[in-house]
Amino acid sequence: MMALRRICVLGILFCPGFLLASCERTVSVPIENVRVTPVTGADIRHAVQDSGARAVLVNVWATWCGPCREEFPGLVRVARQYQGQGLKVMLVSADDDTDMAPVKKFLAAEGVDFPAYIKAEKDQAFIDTLNKQGTLDKQWDGALPATFLYDASGKLHDFWEGGATFNVFQQKVVEVLGKQAKSTGGSS
Repeated sequence: MMALRRICVLGILFCPGFLLASCERTVSVPIENVRVTPVTGADIRHAVQDSGARAVLVNVWATWCGPCREEFPGLVRVARQYQGQGLKVMLVSADDDTDMAPVKKFLAAEGVDFPAYIKAEKDQAFIDTLNKQGTLDKQWDGALPATFLYDASGKLHDFWEGGATFNVFQQKVVEVLGKQAKSTGGSS
């Protein structure tokens, strides 16, 4: 009985520390290191086609969008985890292009140390251009967040609106990266 109490006390004392240590913490980057480039829908289409990546994940988000903010750590984590395997992540802010300061501040706080983008055209033109590239039945209606996942040839593999978790991003990215490896005879 006494041994069981000791085990319980030790578990209570050490488990929270272990759990806290194992949680992935977002490490911010200096705001002056955050690069945000204004883009049009056509710019995104060209970047996807010319990426040279095995998979391209385009996420359209905004600083004022709750679900966007919630899913952001998962996006950054999947970008870091799979960039060495051929994934390119393009984070495109739908904030007004005059709101560059809050966008950079948010990206810095989230630890985004790779290029990011901000929409530089009217909403409907941007939406229409990204929908032209898609080949899936569902069209983007402008809801945020919106995620587009393309394969190496620039073909739209998957699209969804609404927030997602790291596990969802990972599963979908691994699926595209795995198909690319099979089609080229490589391994993932």
